[in-house]
Amino acid sequence: MIPGKENTGATAAQDKIGSFAIFDVEHFIRKVLRNWYWFFLMAALGYGISVVYSKYYAQRVYASNLSLSISNNSASYFTPNQSINFIWGQTGNQDGVYLKKMLLSRSHNEYLVKQLDLYANYATKGLIKQTYLDKYDSPVFFEIDKSYPQQVNYPITIIPKGRDQFEIELPKEGESNSVYSYETEGFKTIPKYQRPANKIIALNQWYTSPNLKFKLIKNPHPSEIIFDNIIVSLTTVNNAVNNLVSTITVDFDKEINTIMIIGKKGFNLNGTVNFLNTSVDELEKKRLIDRNVVDKNTEKYLLDNLINIRKKLDSSATVLNHMKVSEGLYNIKDRDEKSLENIKNLDARKADFLTRINSLNSIKNSLESQNLDRMISTNTAGVEDGVFNATVSELKALYAKRRELALIYTPASEPMREINRLIHEAKTNSNGSLRNYYNTYLNEISKIDREIARANIDLVSYPEKERRYLDAERGYNMIEATYNTLLAKQNETQIRVATNKSDINVIDPAKNLGQGPIAPDIAKITYTIIGGLLILPLLILGLGQLLDSRIRNIKELLQATKIPLLGVIGRSSHDNNLTVLEQPRSSISEAFRGIRANLRFLHKEDNRSKVILVTSSVGGEGKTYVSINIASVMALSGKKTILLGMDLRKPKIFGDFKINNHYGISNYLTGEVEMDKIINKTSVPDLDVATSGPIPPNPSELLMSKRNIEFIKELRNHYDFIVIDSPPVGLVADSFELMQLADASIYVVRHEYTEKHMLKMITEKYHHHEVQNLGLVYNDYQADNTYGYGYGYGYGYGYGYFEEDAHYEEPTLIRIRNKMNKILGKTR
Repeated sequence: MIPGKENTGATAAQDKIGSFAIFDVEHFIRKVLRNWYWFFLMAALGYGISVVYSKYYAQRVYASNLSLSISNNSASYFTPNQSINFIWGQTGNQDGVYLKKMLLSRSHNEYLVKQLDLYANYATKGLIKQTYLDKYDSPVFFEIDKSYPQQVNYPITIIPKGRDQFEIELPKEGESNSVYSYETEGFKTIPKYQRPANKIIALNQWYTSPNLKFKLIKNPHPSEIIFDNIIVSLTTVNNAVNNLVSTITVDFDKEINTIMIIGKKGFNLNGTVNFLNTSVDELEKKRLIDRNVVDKNTEKYLLDNLINIRKKLDSSATVLNHMKVSEGLYNIKDRDEKSLENIKNLDARKADFLTRINSLNSIKNSLESQNLDRMISTNTAGVEDGVFNATVSELKALYAKRRELALIYTPASEPMREINRLIHEAKTNSNGSLRNYYNTYLNEISKIDREIARANIDLVSYPEKERRYLDAERGYNMIEATYNTLLAKQNETQIRVATNKSDINVIDPAKNLGQGPIAPDIAKITYTIIGGLLILPLLILGLGQLLDSRIRNIKELLQATKIPLLGVIGRSSHDNNLTVLEQPRSSISEAFRGIRANLRFLHKEDNRSKVILVTSSVGGEGKTYVSINIASVMALSGKKTILLGMDLRKPKIFGDFKINNHYGISNYLTGEVEMDKIINKTSVPDLDVATSGPIPPNPSELLMSKRNIEFIKELRNHYDFIVIDSPPVGLVADSFELMQLADASIYVVRHEYTEKHMLKMITEKYHHHEVQNLGLVYNDYQADNTYGYGYGYGYGYGYGYFEEDAHYEEPTLIRIRNKMNKILGKTR
């Protein structure tokens, strides 16, 4: 055995004695089951709340989709695959990347916001709920004067009055002198003004106030639904764009990546459908215009280069022919055709990369000069980067925006600083992409030059004249390769210009097919509300269980104290404490007889008089009740018994036995009267009672006096059992002194009354052997009839054996079980 192991285990066991579990899971579960109706009520309430919320308050969110395919015959610098793909073998969906960037770009969506007046939000309000509308659902369109400053986030209610008359109702408060200009896209301050009055206007009649100017235009195709009111609220262009972009999704088909699926979420299904179809239509128009411009620029660029290259080619051919005629170099003997063919191919590749670099220079110059309308096709430089192309497109829109703002703001103003910051950011991104292409092409040219140098070693053995001829021939071949490449690009560009059409093919346009809302998730909301309300009583019960430190579980009591249990007393419905004497056939009386039998295990059976002390933690736990009935059951068994009321601070016994408490133990201990003066007879021949008497000023001193010790010794000579109703040990220490005189001590614990911490002191004294022959009585226990189980006895069983069984009701679950058995028995 390991030294010290036994002591460690013993110490740990001692530490656990008197310690109760912080949370009684078993009792908590029973408590939850007892309060099932609260959970049912919360579930019903939650379901009702979710129904009302989903029907009257939840704002439905709808979604529609549009699918399109992207062809690869586009020529605009805004798209990646316009010309010959210079990076041979490279694949990917650069067109789709570009389109996605464009559809989510600020410039495109700002254009749509302004074109479609998406800064005006339409809604209608019923008795409870406000519902968002699409512009085309409204009977009238709300058109503002963009040159006039308007107040945003200011709901304007339009009420139809018949005969194309409408009442304009403004909020009773909320007018502001900070108004928004849709021309400058900024706020300005106007003088303070009084709230504009409500006014009735006709169609196409301007409504003018200090903070608003608008008119109503009749919708030629209004919704069939008649609205009692239309609520219009304006927002800034910036907010409208941000809100719009956040509701758009762009994804690619998993199987065919050239098919794009565009989604739009919104509060109105018609609104999402109209936006998607309009967005794609506007994008097609814009791309056709941009592509035509770029194609024309590319065609002119290629023509200019072809003219220059043609001059060089003619000059090179003249030189080559002169060498042939003047120096007779019609045929060079022993030519190394393999090396010459290799050099020719390398020269052609070098010419290709030089052409790309020239195109990069043209693109770079267009970016730096801010003249993007002269931009050529980026693919003439081999640029296959959808992100770069989208950045260039954004940069073009930013330059146009800056030109507009420059007419209104000073160069140092905040809007100008912001637009310059965005331009700088876009230029940095585009220049970074170009720099990468420059580095790639220059590295390729360096590699080709090294390969040409190695190939030239094989030509060193040629005579001087022949080497000069071969150099001239190489130069001619390089120029010719460049000329043929540019010529092929020119032909492709001319074909594109002649057959210019959209590279966007709509497969499935957005449609209103009666799609249901995608949000809110009604089922999830219902479960969440019901779950939240179900948790509420669970938390209350759990918190109550956590804060409740009362004894509720007999098993836990015995495990924590490890003190023997003498018996369990059920809840008494009798109107006094004389249960054993007045209800001898009750289950409680039977429980006290069981305690009488168990007491024999605490004291020795030596036919001597026994002193039994009864105490508890505090008052109200049934200490006096147990004392009276223990004494009664002893006397009824033929044992001469006396009951001593030694709780001198709070006398009680005399009331139940209808005894005069004028003289009692306190008088005897002070020497005022003799013993026979304080002993009272009862209706039971073998039961005497000595009451406490008047409350003395020094009860502790009297109970611990030598006269009291002699008093108990004297009583041993006259009685078989002396039952002492002592003070509670949790309040005073008197009982611990009296325990030294007792042969057995009973500690009363009351169900759902005694605090757990109150048992720690008596438990420690018992296990430290400071208190001997101690047993517990669990008082006032009530079985849970809902579930038909309990512990011990002291309550009716329902079999007609005890008096309480006349009023016994079967537990609910047992009644249900019995009824089911009867039904099943009849069907068999």
